[in-house]
Formats: sequence, structure tokens, C-alpha cells
Amino acid sequence: MAVDFFEAVKARASVRSFGPCEISDEELAQIVDAGRRAPSGYNRQPWEFVIVRDGALLDRLGHIQDCIAESSAAVAVVVDEDSTNFWKEDAAAAIENMLLAVTALGYASLWIEGYVLRYEELGKDILGVPENRRLLAILPIGKPASAPQQAEKNALSDITYGDRYGQRWNRK
Repeated sequence: MAVDFFEAVKARASVRSFGPCEISDEELAQIVDAGRRAPSGYNRQPWEFVIVRDGALLDRLGHIQDCIAESSAAVAVVVDEDSTNFWKEDAAAAIENMLLAVTALGYASLWIEGYVLRYEELGKDILGVPENRRLLAILPIGKPASAPQQAEKNALSDITYGDRYGQRWNRK
């Protein structure tokens, strides 16, 4: 069930509780390919992705954040911080692309970074990530246990200016 890009943007929500489902290899490839196609500074593409489907590994990763153990699959985002000064920004673009792809395919996810960084050595050990790489984020993927709701966002008119900061944008 693919959805339009703008519908995916409006529907994307952080989900922390999943029900069981099957995610095909083709869909996982589409999700990771969306990340791979993100822009990066000087086209350095400092990312690598670990697709996790093994239930025992997902359970172990659940020590980082519980909802990973409930997911049907996960994508771990690994970066080479020595390849570019823009590795965080580059990885963020890849992560957002993947989150939108997850939503477009009818699944749900969550951008887990803070807990991943707090327990990075544990995650690297579980996934076999080399010492010279960073485990930056994990995206658990699955069917939401309940209907997801996007968090309330600021009104476009409250955050948009025309030509100069402080000058309201008059949409035509």
C-alpha cells in the first residue's frame, strides 16, 4: 500500500509499539535504497546500513530501547565520522528518507538516536560494527500496535516569512 509523498509527510509519526507483521526483502531494500539516495556533503555518502530481521538480535537490541524488540525488522545506521565533517547531517538526510519510505509502504518506525548513542558499544557489539565506525541510529520497522498520530506541528503561517525575517509571507 504505497502512498503519495506529501501524504507520507503528513502521516509520518514516531511509533513506539508494534504488532507482528511480515516485511518483504523487496520492501526493506526500497527503504534502505531511499536512505542511500539521500544527499550528502561532497557526495561522500558516509553511511552503511545493517538490516536486522533476526528475532534474537532484535530482542537483544531491545536493551537499547524496548520497542526494537517488538519490531519486525530494523535498520541500523552506521557512519564513518572520519570521512567528512558533515556525517551527522548526511546521516540525518538518509534517516529521514528512510522514515518517509517506511510510511509510504504502510509501516511505521521511530528514529532512535539518543538511546543508541548512550548504549552505542552494546549495539556495536550485537551488530558486529567495527570499532572505526559509529552506530548512530536504529529504525525499528513494523505495523503500529495502534493508529499513529503525528505530533502537533506549528502552523505554517507562524514560522514562514517572505523575503525578510519577521515579514509575514503572503501566500497567493
